[in-house]
Amino acid sequence: MIWTLALELAYWQQTAIKLVVVALVIPTAALILGYVFLMKMMSFMQSRLGPMEAGPYGTLQLLADGVKFLQKEDVFPRRADRYVFALAPVVVLVSTFLLFVVLPVGPDAVVSGLDAGLFFALAVASLSVIGILMAGWGSANKYALMGGMRAAGQLIAYELPLVLAAIGVVIQAGTLDLNKIVLAQATGEIFGWGAIGNPYILTQFVGFAIFLVAVQAELTQPPFDMPVAESEIVGGYQVEYTGFRFLFFFMAEFGTAFAFAGIASVLFLGGWYVPGLDPTSGWFNLIGPFVMFIKIMAVSTLIFWFRFTFPRLREDQLQKLAWKVLIPLALLNIVVTGVLKVLV
Repeated sequence: MIWTLALELAYWQQTAIKLVVVALVIPTAALILGYVFLMKMMSFMQSRLGPMEAGPYGTLQLLADGVKFLQKEDVFPRRADRYVFALAPVVVLVSTFLLFVVLPVGPDAVVSGLDAGLFFALAVASLSVIGILMAGWGSANKYALMGGMRAAGQLIAYELPLVLAAIGVVIQAGTLDLNKIVLAQATGEIFGWGAIGNPYILTQFVGFAIFLVAVQAELTQPPFDMPVAESEIVGGYQVEYTGFRFLFFFMAEFGTAFAFAGIASVLFLGGWYVPGLDPTSGWFNLIGPFVMFIKIMAVSTLIFWFRFTFPRLREDQLQKLAWKVLIPLALLNIVVTGVLKVLV
């Protein structure tokens, strides 16, 4: 196995292998989520088939689209700040890349098992705000700037409930290490019964719901897609992007959705653990990635189902939902969790 083999290699060789693996995960995740949900799940919900021509059952459609984007001209607006405009999609994609660094798919199958892994993941997720603001400002387009400002306000507002929802899990597990959070669920008990451990979705179901809504807003997906609303601001901060730079934004959006679904799986669904097995077994380094993939797809189904079901909110409704509903609920969840942690 690659992670066992890496222990026998030089540090720079281990690092190179890990970087290549993470770099390949992002486009692969974008292809999987884009095909399964954006093309097939949405088409089935609308009683149609979706793409069917490129490859068996349309499986190569996204690859064809990717090749099309790579062939397009790399256009810079005449008055754009060329450096800021060019670097913006890279900054957003790097933010996505860093999320996968601490995401565990087995006891030892993690690029970097940080003691403050959850803190790191939530911190780097907020870097995308910088890239989006760069895109809005660097495009020298009023629609792009408006979209960038909307996105910044939205991401800042929903970072708070996202973090607060995760704090309830941290209180229960007593750690910020994502692998230790998995182990805490695997070895936990529910009213003295430990057959399935204690997946925190049972005790933190409020936090799980808040986390998913906040993730939806962080991804700027419907019904929280005001920063790229075609009917209002013609694509927002992405309006001037073409070719591979636009492709970077697409990969970042779906790669981030995959990463957030993975973080939700670790925090609330027990991550790579399967009930009934020894969580310290080395076999989880082999089966863990498959278990995580199943749980990630389950969480992604909820995320995209939400996307295809609800109409777009107004900007004032979005801010009210964050500040008047989600944040108070998340704070109440923290208080209740803290009280029960002390009493039980």
